[in-house]
Amino acid sequence: MNSRGYYGEFGGAFIPEILISTFEELVDEFEKAKADPAFWQKYMHIMSTYSCRPTPLTFAENLTSLFGGARIYIKREDLNHTGAHKANNVMGQGLLVKRMGKTRVIAETGAGQHGVATATMAARFGFRCTIYMGEVDIERQRPNVFWMERLGAQVIPVRDGTRTLKDAINEAFRDWVTNMHDTHYVLGTACGPHPFPEMVSYFQSIIGEEARGQIIEREGKLPSRVYACVGGGSNALGVFSGFLDDPVQLVAVEAGGKGLNTGRHAARLSSKDASVGVAQGYKTYFLQDSDGQMKKTHSVAAGLDYVGVSPILASLWQEGRVRFESVMDSEVLDAFSLTLKKEGLVPALESAHAFAQAFKEAPHLSSDDIILINQSGRGDKDIFTVADAYNDAQWQDFIRQKARDYGP
Repeated sequence: MNSRGYYGEFGGAFIPEILISTFEELVDEFEKAKADPAFWQKYMHIMSTYSCRPTPLTFAENLTSLFGGARIYIKREDLNHTGAHKANNVMGQGLLVKRMGKTRVIAETGAGQHGVATATMAARFGFRCTIYMGEVDIERQRPNVFWMERLGAQVIPVRDGTRTLKDAINEAFRDWVTNMHDTHYVLGTACGPHPFPEMVSYFQSIIGEEARGQIIEREGKLPSRVYACVGGGSNALGVFSGFLDDPVQLVAVEAGGKGLNTGRHAARLSSKDASVGVAQGYKTYFLQDSDGQMKKTHSVAAGLDYVGVSPILASLWQEGRVRFESVMDSEVLDAFSLTLKKEGLVPALESAHAFAQAFKEAPHLSSDDIILINQSGRGDKDIFTVADAYNDAQWQDFIRQKARDYGP
């Protein structure tokens, strides 16, 4: 990365003049924090006593036996406090907010995990909190909305555009422009203007740092491949960071949705539908039309239907360091069900994308190979989506009864 926040040709900070001083302050405080050993020590103390770090590495014995190829390990970010890797980033940014003396935080969320994590951090540090969430995502992630509100956050439905993650980001930026004197925007993924891609990746690097040490301790060698799902890219960059300098294949898995030929997907770098553009404060590949208007996206996983991708990942992909693949909704649900039944693990539908691609490739590797899958979150939040996908009659009866109980 250069001093202007570019990773190769991607990144930068395309921001309105009114926000320049706010970003300068943020860059300055972040650089000071990185140079201060006490800051990282405080961060590690919070993550080890308030969250669940280090998260364990689980050997998937039954899945390994089933596929008969590579040995499969799973990095358990689902055991982090609030149920996903999101806590790593928000607690770090929370410490920065305290350093800057601000009293309010705002955030965008798609799957809701980042919203819950931000609301939790705000409760822990005593900040006022507002969460922007697309109306479509609120409908399919109602349990997370419930917890955000119970934690004291104000959840604002976004009804503009596609009513999903990109629109929630736009609304959060509008809020920040108006309230930057006392407010920090806790951006949830490794996108947006500099320094957010670097900052989010910095706090998420704890995943890869742990995973590398754990796999060497368990197996005495590095994995052959590491898999992670990619929406914006925070969990992928987190786990990949531990292996960037090693001879390890890094596989990023995007949402193939209903299929790449249908237009109903969110595959940026694994399809031919994306092009380079500038939006939401940075330069990267976006799913956009010839006029630069953002296309509609689709994924069974609310956290993966974003139109752009981290500029860091775009650069690593262009360099050939990270391989991008996509899997369809149907493959994701199959992988989710298989993991649940064979290992008793409940991955988030986002994470299940990584599982699906790993399951395709594992049988073609030898028993000497090791693969590592980052389970970035747990699937409790997806109960409505999963029950609907499997057409669960008992669940439908339960919902109907509840509707009658709460009806007029």
